[in-house]
Amino acid sequence: MTAPDLSRRSFLGASSLAAAGITAASGITASAARGVAADPNSRIRIAFIGPGGRGFKAHVKTLAKLRNEGANIDLVAVSEVYKNQEDMVCTFIKEETGTDPKRYVDYTDLLADKDVDAVCIGTPDHWHHRQIVDSLKAGKHVYAEKPMTKTVEEALDVVKVWRETGRVMQVGVQSTSLKVWDQARELIEAGKLGKVLGFQTEYFRNSSVGQWRYYRLDPAMSPATIDWKRWLGVDAGLAPMMDFDRAVYAQWRCYWPFGSGMFTDLFVHRTTAMLKATGLRFPARVVGAGGIYLELDGREVPDAATVVADYQEGCQGLITATMCNERSRIKQVIRGHNGTFEFGNGEQFMEFAFLAERPQVTFDSKIEDEVIKTDLAADGLKKSDTTTCHFQNWLDAMQAGKPEMCNNTPDLGAAAVTTVILGAMSYRQGKVFHFDAASGTYSDGNPGWSKQWEALSKSGAKPRHVPGWHAGETGSVLRPEEYQKLAGPWVGGKDPATAG
Repeated sequence: MTAPDLSRRSFLGASSLAAAGITAASGITASAARGVAADPNSRIRIAFIGPGGRGFKAHVKTLAKLRNEGANIDLVAVSEVYKNQEDMVCTFIKEETGTDPKRYVDYTDLLADKDVDAVCIGTPDHWHHRQIVDSLKAGKHVYAEKPMTKTVEEALDVVKVWRETGRVMQVGVQSTSLKVWDQARELIEAGKLGKVLGFQTEYFRNSSVGQWRYYRLDPAMSPATIDWKRWLGVDAGLAPMMDFDRAVYAQWRCYWPFGSGMFTDLFVHRTTAMLKATGLRFPARVVGAGGIYLELDGREVPDAATVVADYQEGCQGLITATMCNERSRIKQVIRGHNGTFEFGNGEQFMEFAFLAERPQVTFDSKIEDEVIKTDLAADGLKKSDTTTCHFQNWLDAMQAGKPEMCNNTPDLGAAAVTTVILGAMSYRQGKVFHFDAASGTYSDGNPGWSKQWEALSKSGAKPRHVPGWHAGETGSVLRPEEYQKLAGPWVGGKDPATAG
């Protein structure tokens, strides 16, 4: 089952990556997006590719609900490899909306349908890149379930095609539609935390049966009802042909060829939120660790894992979890020299704390602990439903013809998934990966990262800051004691403190 480990690669050279503009702002103008924006009263016709568990419960049901509440959308087509699932989804759509959706075996036939404006992609990870790119190039707007892609190379390619096509695309990390992350980022940019040094986040979970084994296996799942070869993606070169296995089909997150376990299913949630809050994007250095310590049930992905990511802005991110205990979770925080933001462990926050550093360090007694309120009502949330808010944001962006309106655009999605994918690769290969955002390449095993910081320190350089920083030297200056002047080598036996 285990797929071959990925070796060192580079997908996009400097020139092609510059065209993709992965390190720039979204850069897509409203005029670049075509289709529904021309007529604000037109209905957006949405189709579904692979509406399985998440795709049915979150995508189909949420959009049906929004339609019934007045959204100018119609649910018009379905492409699904499991006949029983197809029947259930299509029956639901007809009963809820009155529309009998078209049925397609091959999703490319669905994309050729001129009566489809947008697609929701809920297939396993190994299909995401191909279906996203094909959809964008077919002129469709896209909602793609997280993780955006399965590899770093695929993520960069999605950003490139997204920019070229001008389509509206939302990556399905629903918590990014919370205003709290924009609120935190604005405070960070203004210097509230002082020099930002890093973030810490988690996704602890537990289960009596093992993660993802709670997806039920049904006797009805068989080669007679599931187009197994198509699901694998054999003809597309996505996976080799293998014997049919209900566990692989329904619990694919446990196996490397199709997903990356908690790295991409869970870590990407929290990582995306932290990147949005800090303004950070692509990592410069990533290392991953973990193992299968309890759930030794035939799975390939670990049940305990940690990713450490370093950024050129002089920050470090820690993403950690165990799938075997969730009562002792770590706190989600963003740390700075002047204080720390401390968030809750879920996805919604009525408030978050500012924990002030002591005045003996900041030399500012006015910096005090504070509880910062957030307004969930401003997010349009009802009964903790971030998914509804996220889909509404996508619909609003399509109606306005403004790709940049999406709360989780592909450039943010690519940065987050690059972080967690390199972490998974590091765990599997035992390597430390270095990512060059300017060229879109990554390598392993070089000492350049530590040496650059040693050089900056020896030259007395000023600290680097997160993107958007406009607080000058706030919380970024040390005040050495007078005795520090006694430091330095005694060149030729001469005391540096007496040197002229």
